[in-house]
Amino acid sequence: MITIDILKKLKESEDKVEFKKGERGNISYDGGSKPKPSDRRRCILGYVTALCNEEGGLLVIGMSDNYPHEVIGTNQNLNSIGELESNIYRDTGIRPKVFELYENLKRVLVIEVPSRPAGKVFKFEDVALMRVGEELKPMSDEVYLKIIQEHEPDFSQQFCEDLNVSDLDEKAISILKDKYSLKQNNPSFKTLSNEQLLSDLDLSKNGKLTNAALVLLAKKEVLNEKLPQAAVMLEYRNSENQIPFDNRIVFSEPFFILIDELWNTINLRNGSFPIQDGAYIFNIPFFNEEVIRESINNAITHRDYRKTSEIVVKQFPQRLDIINAGGFPIGVNLENLLKTPSTPRNRLLADVLQKTGIVERSGQGVDKIFYNTLIEGKAEPDYSKSDCFQVNLKLSAIIEDRAFALFIVAVQEELPESEKLSVLEVITLNMIKRGATKNNLDAEIVSKLLDKKFIEKRGKTNAVYYILSKDYYEFTDEKAKYYNLQELDESQVLNTILQFLSNESKAKMKDFVGLFEDKLSRKQVRFRVDKFVSNKILEQQGDGSTSTYKLSDNYIKQIEVISQAINIGMKEMEKKQRQQIEKTKERPKKDQ
Repeated sequence: MITIDILKKLKESEDKVEFKKGERGNISYDGGSKPKPSDRRRCILGYVTALCNEEGGLLVIGMSDNYPHEVIGTNQNLNSIGELESNIYRDTGIRPKVFELYENLKRVLVIEVPSRPAGKVFKFEDVALMRVGEELKPMSDEVYLKIIQEHEPDFSQQFCEDLNVSDLDEKAISILKDKYSLKQNNPSFKTLSNEQLLSDLDLSKNGKLTNAALVLLAKKEVLNEKLPQAAVMLEYRNSENQIPFDNRIVFSEPFFILIDELWNTINLRNGSFPIQDGAYIFNIPFFNEEVIRESINNAITHRDYRKTSEIVVKQFPQRLDIINAGGFPIGVNLENLLKTPSTPRNRLLADVLQKTGIVERSGQGVDKIFYNTLIEGKAEPDYSKSDCFQVNLKLSAIIEDRAFALFIVAVQEELPESEKLSVLEVITLNMIKRGATKNNLDAEIVSKLLDKKFIEKRGKTNAVYYILSKDYYEFTDEKAKYYNLQELDESQVLNTILQFLSNESKAKMKDFVGLFEDKLSRKQVRFRVDKFVSNKILEQQGDGSTSTYKLSDNYIKQIEVISQAINIGMKEMEKKQRQQIEKTKERPKKDQ
């Protein structure tokens, strides 16, 4: 915990601290309007960026920079430190901690800057910054190249000082033996000594135990002492808008004990939705066990144990969030999350979990999370709040589309193993069902789904779009919706325009384009409108963007003539019907 006394003894270069007096609260946030870049970057955002590139540090405002540092006091961001913290994250992507300290009523503002992730460089005004004495300078090519070529060290493979076999939990070791024996079909593994087991799994080398052994097997009290951030915090809230938690439980057991206890505790508040499929009724749980276990396994395997924050699981009645420190592994981001095989941040730990059947091979965990969520008709797992410093996964319990879930399950049951839909294909089907445009879809996956006849192509050129196959709408008993999604022909376009003009009298081209959004491109709409103008159905007034359209007088007259002819015809038909009725009434009289 940082205190004023500790700050007074810190040295700027050695301890990665930047001291600023700022007694009047006049430290610029972003450099303002200063013309020289070297002056602009001497601001809060500039120092935060440089400190982050230095692997973290402190920006202290309200103390002198002469050693020992005297408390001056500052009004910098008085009553707005929460806003400052949010603004820094918004403008840099860096997650700082901002807090206040006091000495004799003199206020000191401290901005605690986290370390950059391995291989990541942060920039201010598109310039990577580094501190050089009192200056903030553009990062040298040598330093920049060194950073971007970094690889994350495998924390789990490093040795844990003073950790002994006697510090390990016998129950956790027994569980590991059972799971390994079952997964590898090797019953004799259970008979190995603890020392041999640890050596065979590379959890120890030359008698030294690794951090992976600590996380997976160490006794609770040992783990708390040596690596307290390995704990998992489970917080329960009755409302998603609620800030304070109603209940909080800390799980700090070794992994092989923790994972079951954590799931069992989550499951105590787990409800379910009843689903009826014909005469058969079954329940879909709010929280799917495989999804939750896999999500927590991922957090434990991929998290950065050098960060002092624990994994936090926030459980709500119909949502569950899992937050872990460290961000995505190098090379993985929101866009390629499902396409790029991930390299575990803790390779040794991941290897042991794979060998014991806890997780599948690397990279499949997220696939399972998405697949099992979507086939239950729930919203896609949401990683959108993740960044370079943490992974934030939100899982919704609400079933949004029961019919889609049942359709996918039915399809998968009919397909041979080699042709079953992949998770990316299921995601694409879900996107198409929700009306995703062509540009937001993966062309290769779309091509496969077209070949398999699970989707159909509609429209032409820039107005191409896709719909689910007729089989889906037959399965969901929505045939009318399927035919409503068919490609528009010229008569349908004309009828839609006529209906619009019967209410509005005049229209602009953008009005027509809006009528056929996602069905026809602007070019296709203009082609049809120009054709209606040349056929004298529509009349164009004005040129260019100011043009307006209305029904032409000739067309209105034609409609009126047709309407009159129809009225005459109807009257004639009514007259003939009356005459026929009269004749029918007269026949019995003649027979008499």
